[in-house]
This record gives sequence, structure tokens and C-alpha cells, in this order.
Amino acid sequence: MQTTLHSWRHSLQSFGHPRVITMLFLGFSAGLPLLLIFSSLSLWLREAGVERATVTFFSWAALGYSFKFVWAPLVDALPVPLLTRRLGRRRGWMLLAQGSIIAAIAGMTLTDPAGGHLTLMALAAVLLGFSSATQDIVIDAYRIESADVSLQALMSSTYIAGYRIGMLVSGAGALFLASAFGSAKGAYDYQAWQSAYLIMAATMSVGVLTTLVIAEPPTRAIRIPSRSTGDYAGFLFMFIAAVTGFIMVFYYSAGLAAELSRTLAGVLGAKAGARLLVEALRLAAGVATAWLIATFTIRSGVVSRDMMQDTYITPLKDFFRRYGLKSALLLLVLVGVYRISDIVLGVIANVFYQDVGFTKPEIAGVVKTFGLFMTIVGGFLGGLLSVRYGVVRILLLGALLSAATNLLFIALAAVGHDLSMLYLVISVDNLSAGLASAAFVAFLSSLTNIRFTAMQYAIFSSLMTLFPKILGGYSGTIVDSLGYPYFFMLTALLGLPVLILVWQARNYLDPPT
Repeated sequence: MQTTLHSWRHSLQSFGHPRVITMLFLGFSAGLPLLLIFSSLSLWLREAGVERATVTFFSWAALGYSFKFVWAPLVDALPVPLLTRRLGRRRGWMLLAQGSIIAAIAGMTLTDPAGGHLTLMALAAVLLGFSSATQDIVIDAYRIESADVSLQALMSSTYIAGYRIGMLVSGAGALFLASAFGSAKGAYDYQAWQSAYLIMAATMSVGVLTTLVIAEPPTRAIRIPSRSTGDYAGFLFMFIAAVTGFIMVFYYSAGLAAELSRTLAGVLGAKAGARLLVEALRLAAGVATAWLIATFTIRSGVVSRDMMQDTYITPLKDFFRRYGLKSALLLLVLVGVYRISDIVLGVIANVFYQDVGFTKPEIAGVVKTFGLFMTIVGGFLGGLLSVRYGVVRILLLGALLSAATNLLFIALAAVGHDLSMLYLVISVDNLSAGLASAAFVAFLSSLTNIRFTAMQYAIFSSLMTLFPKILGGYSGTIVDSLGYPYFFMLTALLGLPVLILVWQARNYLDPPT
């Protein structure tokens, strides 16, 4: 990927471009929901007495981020009634997704997890993951379509800055609010967490207002096949039926899974290992059911085969045609594992901080607030360095730092409750994460053909998180089996193949014609 190198002055001036600034607010809207599924929800569930392994399994509610390529074609082609006519293709979908996010966050507050009835909360969390992923699809497409490649690295930097501010609000903000309203470890208060999450739902109004005031990206001369209402309805039916099948498998297999876990634990002599195996089989059964339903609807004629060809096969063929089979596969593997070290560790990070003795205010102040600042600095630094020296070099630097900084968590586990050590770990870890993320988003954008923006970028960003998030769902089980130091060593070792892949892929990153 050849990058035109610019002066430091030119790079800094580009931050004032209106499209670059816009991404700050859209990034906030995208970042706000994430921790309401991950770390903030983890602490809520732990304070409510939910066991650690179950808490980390809740991270699978965010798998919508990893499967968003499945419905990205709907975002590219299907108009939203009323909204598309008034706002345009991208902004109409953006507003619909943001409304669904608000409804899902509010829905999570309707059940007290301390009562052991987690079904409604799990369904609301899944809806939140699905809606947030949909918003990401639209924002990514908007970013790529609204400016040329020369601004993508800087737009990625401001997007990451806004994203992290949104995470601060839903991370540190939610923790501060829950604590201020009276909930603490050993003194759980459902209404405190309920109020905190309702405030988070109201905060999504920032994204709604941004969507209403920005301009639709310029229309490109892209041929979109004309489809009938029946084609769109059939496609939507297939998607809803497949998702429903996946959810039903999880809902109705809960009792069987618990019984099978107990039986296997007695046979294998390892409770954690038995549960990991059963939950993996449960996930596979859900995916297989969704696949069978989708296949049946296609073969029965409910879904147009030509539409499936245009929406799924053609964008994939385009990518392999432009890069060739060997380099395309190498790039896809790189996309799939680049962020594995920090995602797997991040799932259980807040639980770790609490287990070694840090309070919610300390976690909110150091990890969320100070950590946000370091991530933003890293993001801006990554954007500037990518423009100045090229994306590939910064990709390699980011991969090296992401793996190496995980080793610092071993030292933190050894010293325990030490704020100075926590500041050091968060400084280095978040700085490297921000730098790597800015370069990686610019790298993913460069792989996308403008003809298939939403679909191709959704594939790349879904692949980026799919394997790490599935593995992250087992992080609680791994820690129960190995302990925190060996877990952190494992996450660092997972980053070594990434370095090799970036080095091997550097010769294939010139943009094809």
C-alpha cells in the first residue's frame, strides 16, 4: 500500500477538515454502546452475584459486530421507509440504528440480574450488539464515501478519539453513576445500575443530533441492481428467520447445557473445561441452525438467487480479483488476527482490576479516564505517523507494541493493588492500542472498493473481531483454569504470529488497479 508522504505541517492542518471533525461525533456515537455490553455490564453482573464464567459469556452478545457482514448488504441496498427519502441512504440507516440502540439499552434495565433471570437482559444485550454493529456499518461506509484516501488515516484518528470518549462515558461514566447512586461490591443496588444505564440511553442523543445535521455523502456513479419489494422482503425474512433460529437454540438449550456440563465435569474432572466444551458446542449448534435456515429459504425460492449473488458473491470476487488468491488470503488472515492480543485481554480486564483490589472509582479514574487520554494521544500519533511514514510501518509497530504491553499485566497481577503500577500499565497499553487502531482502520479502508463499501468493510471489520471475541468469551474459563499471569502470557504470545503476517504481507499492500 503505497502512501504519499506529507510534511508534519500539512498533516496537522488536515485535522481541521470538516469531514475529519465530523468523525469525532460519529465516533462518540459508535463507542458509547460497546462497554455497556462488555466491561460496565461485567461489573454490574459481578456485583449482582453472577459467576465470573457466565459474565464473560455475556461478551458473546457483541458477536453481532463479528457477523455484521451478513446484513451489511441490506444497509447498502434496502431503503428505510420514510427515513431514506428524507435523510438519504446512509443517514436514514444511521438514525434507525441509533433509535434501536436507545431502545436496547433501556430494555437491559428491565431485569435485575441478582434474581437469576438473565434471559431478558441477554436478549436486550443481543439487540444492543446488533444495533450497534449496524450503526458501525453505516458510519464506516459514510467515512469511506465522504472523503478520499488521503484523509482516511486522519479521519480514523478523530473517529478513534470520539469512540474512546464514548467509551469513557459508558465506562467510567456508568461506573461513577452506579457508585454515586449507591451500588458497590458487597452492597449491590439494582436501581443504581438501572438509573446509570437509562442515562446512557439518553446520552445517545449526541449521535442522533449529529446524524440530523451532517450532510449525506456525495452520490457516486455506482450501479446498484434494481430489485423488487418482494426481493427485499424475502432477503429480510431470511435474515430474521436465521437470527431467530440462532437465538432459539441458545434459549432452549440452556437447561440441557447446564446438565451436560455437570455430567462432563464429573467424567473429565474439570468443571471449567467441561463448560467451555459445552458452550462451544452450543455456539456451533446455533450457527449451524442459522445456516440451515438460510439455505432452506434460498433453495425454496423465498430469496432471489441473483440477489444473493450480487450482495455476497460479487463483492468477494471483486476483492480476490483485485489482489489475487494468495495475497488476498494472506490479507484476510492478517485482518482476522491483528487485534487478537488486546481484544481477548480486554474482555476480562475490568474483572481483573476488581479481583486484585481496585475499586470502581479507581477503575473509572485510571483505566477509563486517564486511559482514554492515552488512547486518544495514541490515535492521533498513529494517524500522523501513518501519513508521514506510511501505514505498513505503523501496522508493524502497533502489532509489536500490542503484544509486548500485555506482559505488563503480569507485573500488575504480582504487585496487586498499586495505583502507580496501574497508571504505568494503562499508559503504555492504551497508547499502543490507539496507535495500532488508527493505522489498522486506515489499512482496512484502503482494501475497500467504493462499489461495495458497506459490504466489504463489514467483512473486514467483522473478521477483525470474530475469532478474538469468540476466544475472549472463554477468558473467564481460562483464568479459572490457569490463573491471571499465565493468561496474560498467552495473550502476548498470540501477538507473535501477527508480526510475521504483517512482515509477509508488506509486499502485497500496493493498491491494485
